[in-house]
Amino acid sequence: MPDNLQEQARVDRRAFAVTSFAEAERADRAYWRSRTPDKRLEALELCRQIAYGYDPTTRGLSRLFGVAEFPPR
Repeated sequence: MPDNLQEQARVDRRAFAVTSFAEAERADRAYWRSRTPDKRLEALELCRQIAYGYDPTTRGLSRLFGVAEFPPR
């Protein structure tokens, strides 16, 4: 996958269509079913980067979880 998907993502703002919600849902499903699994994952990664930001210096989990043991009551 490319290093920074946000820079490569472009939206064609000239495209415009008026449809019903049901028709738009069918069109979305048909579009994503026509994409390869790699392209679907690439789109998912783009959504993740937009929602949570992209920082190539932080790889992996940002925090480690430990097990806390408490004495029985």
